Amino acid sequence: MQATSYTYDPETRSGSVLLDDGTPVEFDAAAFDAGGLRLLRPGQRVRIETEGEGDSRRVTLVTLHTF
Repeated sequence: MQATSYTYDPETRSGSVLLDDGTPVEFDAAAFDAGGLRLLRPGQRVRIETEGEGDSRRVTLVTLHTF
């Protein structure tokens, strides 16, 4: 699934992304670390993996989307 980076805190390595429908979904340090990233800037296009649905949806992986 693709999303757009919305927020990122380099100290906690957590933040949020916006899905294509505008829904914000938060990610934690474990999801960030799983993608092997060093930094994430707002507006970057990312690929994410999620589990759960609705309010219990959580991001399990964040990595850069490459074309």
